[in-house]
Amino acid sequence: MTKHDSAKENQQTEVEYDNDKKVDDGVETSADENAGKRASADADQNADQSADQGAEAQQEQREESDAVNERIAELELALAQAEQRADESKDRAVRAVAEMENVRRRAAADVEKAHKFALEKFANELLTTVDNLERALAIAAEEETINANFLEGIELTHKGLLNTLQKFGVEAVGTEGETFNPDLHQAMAMQAAEGKENNTILAVMQKGYTLSGRLLRPAMVMVVKN
Repeated sequence: MTKHDSAKENQQTEVEYDNDKKVDDGVETSADENAGKRASADADQNADQSADQGAEAQQEQREESDAVNERIAELELALAQAEQRADESKDRAVRAVAEMENVRRRAAADVEKAHKFALEKFANELLTTVDNLERALAIAAEEETINANFLEGIELTHKGLLNTLQKFGVEAVGTEGETFNPDLHQAMAMQAAEGKENNTILAVMQKGYTLSGRLLRPAMVMVVKN
């Protein structure tokens, strides 16, 4: 082999080496590009996954928030209903207490009325006896001779009966010299009288009586009218 052939062979070898290197460089460049693309794709995929995960987390938070708000609304509604029921129960209780108090007052008033009515009827019956005793005393005062013991007995009976009536709230009304009161007195006659003011009771024909301030019967009187 000549030198020329050897040089040519070396040159050919160098060319092949360069070509192989270029191929290798091309392969390496392509591999790097592919790796970059894969990295970019992986980054995009990771970003998409992160975005999806963030969206899912936000959706879960919204759902949890909606559930909490719904639960709060349910509790507020239940509280309002409970407060309404409590107010209604309180109102019914107050009304029941008021009704019981009204019933108690009405019952007490009925008992008092019945007691007063019974006492009023009894007192009116006794007043007839008082009138009879007073008439007897008036007649005895006109008699010149009368048994002193008999008169004393009538006086004691009259006094004791009046005391008993007073213990039960019975009081006499109608006295000479008083001013005529149509709520307590009944004018049976009117007569002029010097030195007396008009509407003054000149004489009492029959005493009147009240029971605990309530008129049992009016006093029958003669009134001054000048």
